[in-house]
Amino acid sequence: MNQINLLIADDHTMFLQGIISLLEQEPNITIIDKAVNGIEALEIIKKGVVDFIILDISMPEMDGIELSKILKKQHPNVKILIVSTHSNVMIVSRLIRIGVNGYLLKNAAKEELLKAINTIASGENYFAEELEEKHLSNSSKIEKQVSNLTELSSREKEILVLIAHEYNTAEIAEKTFISLNTVNTHRRNLLSKLNAKNTAGLVKYAVENGLVD
Repeated sequence: MNQINLLIADDHTMFLQGIISLLEQEPNITIIDKAVNGIEALEIIKKGVVDFIILDISMPEMDGIELSKILKKQHPNVKILIVSTHSNVMIVSRLIRIGVNGYLLKNAAKEELLKAINTIASGENYFAEELEEKHLSNSSKIEKQVSNLTELSSREKEILVLIAHEYNTAEIAEKTFISLNTVNTHRRNLLSKLNAKNTAGLVKYAVENGLVD
């Protein structure tokens, strides 16, 4: 089996420790480090030792989707296995487009986790069977959702996340250093771009697309 230098990135301590305890006795896996957000993970990877990362999607400061995009551009040799609670087909499709090497749900058994890691390390991709089935049966819906999300600017995504976390207009303005009018303009643009009728629709979209837990 291939020797694997592994980084685990997840902001849930219990899950992080659980993965470490599952994998630390595997003879072909060396756990190099752990991280609780995307920025921390990226700094570790820049050292050039890690060749495989197990990555959650919803993390503070930089989420798993953004980190995956950066890694595929700047560190394309690092294998990426997403392990997440999100099973939404749009999220899976978007990450496939980015180029991640695998995707498991957090309820996967140890045997499947090891199978995924070793399959990816050997040069192949590994996606949980139930996710592949969902992905194939919802391809037209996925295409539309991916297109919508791609159209959002980084500022619009930032504001969408804040809305989903129940920040009001004044709080968003203060946190992002923009005016109330600008916040309201971004909100209107989000409603239009995402075909949402109200704030509840924006929150639903953010959750379904992995922008928030």
